[in-house]
This record gives sequence, C-alpha cells and structure tokens, in this order.
Amino acid sequence: MDEPSTQILSGTVALVTGASRGIGAATAAGLARLGAHVVIAARDDAGLAATDDAIRAQGGEATLLPADLTKGDVTDQIGISLYERFGRLDILVHAAATVGRSMPVGQVEQSDWEPAFGINATATWRLIRACGGLLRDAPYGRAVVLIRKGAPAAYAGVVSASMAARRALVLSWAAEVARTRLRVNLFDPAMLSSDMAAARLIAMSLPAEMRHGAVVTGQIGA
Repeated sequence: MDEPSTQILSGTVALVTGASRGIGAATAAGLARLGAHVVIAARDDAGLAATDDAIRAQGGEATLLPADLTKGDVTDQIGISLYERFGRLDILVHAAATVGRSMPVGQVEQSDWEPAFGINATATWRLIRACGGLLRDAPYGRAVVLIRKGAPAAYAGVVSASMAARRALVLSWAAEVARTRLRVNLFDPAMLSSDMAAARLIAMSLPAEMRHGAVVTGQIGA
C-alpha cells in the first residue's frame, strides 16, 4: 500500500513510541515524510538517533524523547511536555511493546511479570491519561495502538495477559470518545514487515478524506 506523497500533515505533531527500531521507526519516518513534526520516544538513545538521522535525511523534522515508559513519572509528564513545547498533539502511535520470555505460567517470576505489564498495559493507561486531552482538542485526533491478538498459547501467558489488558484499555477509551473528533484504533501487525505495517499504521492515522484510497484494517473508529 502506498502512502500519500504530499505534505498533508504539515503543521501537525505526532508522538510515536517504540521509535528506535522496527515498526515504530518506520512509522515515524513515514509520518515525517507527510509533513508531521514527529516526537520519537524510546529507551534506546542510539536507536532514536538513527531514526532521527533517517527522518532528517528525507527533509523531515523530529524531536527526540528518550523515555522509559515503564517509569510512571516519566510517562505522566509527556502530555505536559508536548503542550508546553508545541501546544498540541494530533497523532499518537503507541508501538512500544514487549513479548518477554516464553515460559510456563507456573514459573513466571515477578521480574518477568512487571516489565511486560509495565510497558504493555500500565504505560498504555498512562499515555491515554497524559495525551488524551490533547488528542481530543486536535482538529482531528488519531490514536493507533499496536496489539498482539490471538488466543493465549502455551508459554505465552505473560504477553497474552498484558496484551489483553492493553486491548481492553484501548477498546474502553475508543468507546468513551466515540462522539468526539478523536478516533482510536487497534492494529495487529501479525506477520507484516515493518514497512508494510508502518504503511497501514500511517493510513490509520489519517482522516478518511486524506487516505487517497489506502485500505485501513483493524480499526475501531475510522
């Protein structure tokens, strides 16, 4: 699926988590190509710098946000920081996630449980709380959250449980804002490559009139 080629997102601000590599990095670069100023967040400073270099090499603009989203005080300040710096937030792509280690449920340790729930569930709740107001105030607000669907499988109890919590949070949020301009979507990249998944994420971040025929899948609200 091709992305629109014009600067249709000029003047907008997008926040992309998990932007140091993979789908997050590819999505950040794609949004920047469309003219958005992209705030890229991740724990990996070197990866963020590489994403920033790629964005600037194509003429885009980015702001680096080194952040460990499992630290609540850090995540809670993101919305305030965005408002103070830009006065707005138009797009949120929450791509940061972890699959953790595969192990029997009976052998799961607290050191396995807490990081998975910290990034997959708790950070999602904190991001919604921190950024939801800015997104609702945007001319068109869009939020897309990556999930991993499917029935719980053997040795995947931690990631399945934490992703189920993420999905439930986002579905509730989507229902709560259904009568506002904000549209909230879930997206499972499944077996797609980073570039293909990013193209769909970008399409889901655009209002319908800007998609130029892009096929949007997995959405809650178009």
